[in-house]
Amino acid sequence: MSYLSQITSPTLLLDEKICRNNLKKMALKAKFQGKKLVPHFKTAQSHLVGEWAKEYGITEITVSSIKMAEYFCGHGWENIHIAFPFNPLETKKLSELAKNQSLSVQLINEAVTEKLANELVYPVGFFIEIDAGYGRTGVEVSDFGLIEAILRRAKSTDKLRFKGFYLHPGHTYYTEDKVKIYEESLAALNMLKNKYRTEYPKMNTRIGDTPGCAVVEDFGDVDEIGPGNFVFYDLMQVNIGSCQKEDVAVALAVPVVDIKKGRKEILIHGGGVHLAKDVLTEPDGSKNFGEVVILNENGWTVPADRSYLKSISQEHGLVKASDELLAQVKVGDLLGILPVHSCMTADCMKSYMTLNGMWVDHTEGI
Repeated sequence: MSYLSQITSPTLLLDEKICRNNLKKMALKAKFQGKKLVPHFKTAQSHLVGEWAKEYGITEITVSSIKMAEYFCGHGWENIHIAFPFNPLETKKLSELAKNQSLSVQLINEAVTEKLANELVYPVGFFIEIDAGYGRTGVEVSDFGLIEAILRRAKSTDKLRFKGFYLHPGHTYYTEDKVKIYEESLAALNMLKNKYRTEYPKMNTRIGDTPGCAVVEDFGDVDEIGPGNFVFYDLMQVNIGSCQKEDVAVALAVPVVDIKKGRKEILIHGGGVHLAKDVLTEPDGSKNFGEVVILNENGWTVPADRSYLKSISQEHGLVKASDELLAQVKVGDLLGILPVHSCMTADCMKSYMTLNGMWVDHTEGI
């Protein structure tokens, strides 16, 4: 039975072949440069995708919440890193999980370090997160007083183990010169490594974001890279040059419910609750919430003439359709929509269907 015959409502499709190819390419890039790839699983949030990742030598993962960490616990990962300034209200839960799973967290202040030092029952590793220069979070790279205060408090207990420095240059999403951002970020991590490696010879430095990891060819002496979105990619990544549309591994299958040929519009069942509301801007200033692909038995193809989702509400989506699309689609058909932001779309949909009709798990679906 075709996977298409099983779909009656918005369904997030996952192309295993494309996903595996994305994993393989990044794993080979890391291996070629002698770096450890520790992907951020906030994008896929799936045990099955995790099993695919293991086939390419990936042994550790990063997550963005303790809920996500709990979901992946007990599935053979050497370590699970929670890449978010640790929430002290979850200290008890962290300690419970650390009984049976190697975990690490990110610290950026003395208060949380103090709480973990006082209350952890089982050991946990930690990275000190460094502000990449765009002010979202992290310790400023020159704030040695705070860095050393965190390290000093951690030394007072055997429950906190310093793993190194973590830096996420997320402004690569908004800046054309990604190489320059990486040069600055790698220089910061190199300085910190030189300053602290005598005292902490086993410490590592980790950098990670998909735009940078996709285009930068030299990661310097950083030890680990941790991109996440590359597993699926999306239109935002296409737009900033990280990949091609053919590299996007997920598409939202949506039913066509009405067609207005005079207005060159197609109404679909698929809106903000399915895709989220991340948006790109067209050259004429109009909005683009996703682009149409043509579904078939083997997955999907990118049409020569582009059609895109020009507006969405909670359940509705309105496609600005090309003549090519209007000539071949009818009410009751299914279209595919490449998402602007695959992480958010996957989070909204809470599961995937593979091209062989198998349902795939997601953290939020349990």
